[in-house]
Amino acid sequence: MKTLTCTTPGTFEYSETEKPELKKDHAIIKIKRIGICGTDLHAFEGTQPFFNYPRVLGHELSGELVEADGTDGFKIGEAVTFIPYFNCGECIACRMSKPNCCVKMQVCGVHVDGGMREYLQVPSRTLLHGESLSYDELALVEPLAIGAHGVRRADVQPGEFVLVIGAGPIGLGTMEFARIAGANVIALDINEDRLAFCKDKLKVAHVVNAIQPDVVQQLSDITNGDMPTVVIDATGNQKAINNAINYMAHGARFVLIGLQKGDLIFNHPEFHKRESTLMSSRNATIEDFEHVIKSMKAGLVNPTNYITHQVKFEEVKDEFESWLDPKNGVIKAMVSMGN
Repeated sequence: MKTLTCTTPGTFEYSETEKPELKKDHAIIKIKRIGICGTDLHAFEGTQPFFNYPRVLGHELSGELVEADGTDGFKIGEAVTFIPYFNCGECIACRMSKPNCCVKMQVCGVHVDGGMREYLQVPSRTLLHGESLSYDELALVEPLAIGAHGVRRADVQPGEFVLVIGAGPIGLGTMEFARIAGANVIALDINEDRLAFCKDKLKVAHVVNAIQPDVVQQLSDITNGDMPTVVIDATGNQKAINNAINYMAHGARFVLIGLQKGDLIFNHPEFHKRESTLMSSRNATIEDFEHVIKSMKAGLVNPTNYITHQVKFEEVKDEFESWLDPKNGVIKAMVSMGN
């Protein structure tokens, strides 16, 4: 089968590899769509934590179920996606019903080879029904689930002001699910085109450019002097994370979805006086995936809004580097495999 491997930072190579042989309690998916996410881009750049080369990238996936064992309720030939976080089921996190932060976590396309190939074998328990959604939509369930999980971690309540920092694909999904939870959403980014997308496509009522000198005053004005009671970082940018403490209301929750390699450094008195709550948000759970699929089916979120670039699998090697350039306006690149 055709396979595309990131051999070293900045280098992709196509090759022919063996199609997987079905194992007990596993399923084989014929890959149809591969969404390109920040993890893939960072891996190509050489800036992704917890990463080794060579690696077959790709974890935002959808396809056709072609072989299966231990998959009650699934039919050969149906469209599926899956939860790409392979947990051990035995560690303290798994026993606490937090498989998304399993001690021995193996994320598809990060710790183990992913879906930039024609066929992929996954544990049967990770499969999700397509629910009549398109392959494009199904490939976007996972990144949206990341945002949905962050919103659930924050326990967003109706009427709250929620500031989402970063208007990339994860941030955009976070905004959508904060809105679905009933929040008043504020988008903060340095890219005017992204902020315009938030306003025009996602109908985010409040957008603020982080470069402006009066960000704190703007946030105060929007929130009637209170400041946001939930701040969610979706940038993975150290400066953005360090600054965010200044944007929080007293008693607020600060959730980190974005991940950067360095230390967290912010002013302790500013954090302390607010009696702030700091949380990380890693991956997502089946509840989040199901919430996303249900929201898609109900028309509460239109994931295809995010797809700005579409290429064939054979074109990825030549096109991939261009997706790193902000001038090209990539929000979500979608790769098609086969028909």
